[in-house]
Amino acid sequence: MKRLHDKVNVIPLIAKADTLTPEECQLFKKQIMKEIQEHKIKIYEFPDTEDDEDSKLIRKIKEKMPLAVVGSNVVIEVNGWKVRGRQYPWGVAEVENGEHCDFTVLRNMLIRTHMQNLKDVTNNVHYENYRSKKLAAVTCNGVDSTKARGQLTKSPLAQMEEERREHVMKMKKMETEMEQVFEMKVKEKKQKLKDSEAELERRHEQMKKNLEAQYKELEEKRRQFEEEKINWEAQQRVEQQRLDASKTMEKNKKKGKIF
Repeated sequence: MKRLHDKVNVIPLIAKADTLTPEECQLFKKQIMKEIQEHKIKIYEFPDTEDDEDSKLIRKIKEKMPLAVVGSNVVIEVNGWKVRGRQYPWGVAEVENGEHCDFTVLRNMLIRTHMQNLKDVTNNVHYENYRSKKLAAVTCNGVDSTKARGQLTKSPLAQMEEERREHVMKMKKMETEMEQVFEMKVKEKKQKLKDSEAELERRHEQMKKNLEAQYKELEEKRRQFEEEKINWEAQQRVEQQRLDASKTMEKNKKKGKIF
């Protein structure tokens, strides 16, 4: 822990807390915190807050340090409820029961209440400290001991400025690449729209031609029907005239016989 406390967020834990009685667990917690203070090990410091509820929650978590946790991947039925825990002849140690262990406190702290602060401390404190130490590791007179050829190195401020410029150039390059990708996507989208428009136009022309062909076909059928109708009516008139003439002749014959 002493080798890690200035590199990462240290949250002290007691594993397999179900192997201890409540009294043993409390004594063990006190002993661990005492040794942490004696060896000047820095553990995760909770952020200051003005909210009463948050302050109360932080006090409760600090009082439980180090957190005693129990792990299990077995689901057990207890009093009609299914819980995750460990089965023993004398009872069940429930993982998510605050009276049995501090697992829920640890879970809420890591995932819900202090996850962002843990990230911020890692990035803004631990990483910056590590970065500063690496920059300060440059040997005297500007000579980098890690260089086999004894090349001269820059001062930490110059190195930081160079890194800043490199970062700016990298961001500009990324921005240019993103713009190129965006333009390419826009061109592809426009081309797809043009292709879709051309396809719709082609379908429209094809449908128009089909309708015109159907219209011409219907007009031809109508014309043929009209011609057939006219011919039929003409035939009917001729037949009617013949019939009328025949009837007239019959009448005349009958009149001639009478007289």
